Amino acid sequence: MITHYVRVMAALRMTAEERRADVLRIAVAEFARHGFEGTSTQDVARAAGISQPYLFKMFPTKKALFIALVEHGFARVREAFVAAVGDTTGEAALERMGERYGELLRDRDELLLQLQAYAACDDAEIGEVTRHEFGRLWREVARLSGVADERLQQFFAMGMLMNVVAAMDATNHPAQWVKACIPPAWLATDWDAAALSPTA
Repeated sequence: MITHYVRVMAALRMTAEERRADVLRIAVAEFARHGFEGTSTQDVARAAGISQPYLFKMFPTKKALFIALVEHGFARVREAFVAAVGDTTGEAALERMGERYGELLRDRDELLLQLQAYAACDDAEIGEVTRHEFGRLWREVARLSGVADERLQQFFAMGMLMNVVAAMDATNHPAQWVKACIPPAWLATDWDAAALSPTA
């Protein structure tokens, strides 16, 4: 009860932009665990310490909230890649983006949300947004690296492999196949320890 009161009072002191960002942050965890179909707006509102009517003022439907999360998640990756690349191009740029993506996987909720977005693509609107955002990411990596499509395919294939390995918590359960399919740099001790922790 006290925790809920503290969240409500904190929400009252936030600006509209801060409130929206806070709701998105909290909603990531809810949708990551339960998916689009399994998450209710009541769950999100309760976790955020706000009322459902107030949540609907920011996001008119559950789908609108989920789509905002999908867009935010892909933007997060694009922005991280731009910051990581600097003035490099080609293979050096891909290497930096790959390393940065490994770091992004430390946020398990964001990883699972990405997978939930793909799983929800049977919904026409969600599918359209997810494909659009994936296309934007593809074009950004192409722009930053300047490599050919075949090399981009390899880069994105490795990224999707990392998603699956991270989702399975495979690096915390060492096996020969894990070492065989993941670049050594992505099996660094600090990544192993933090990347897939539920509190990371």
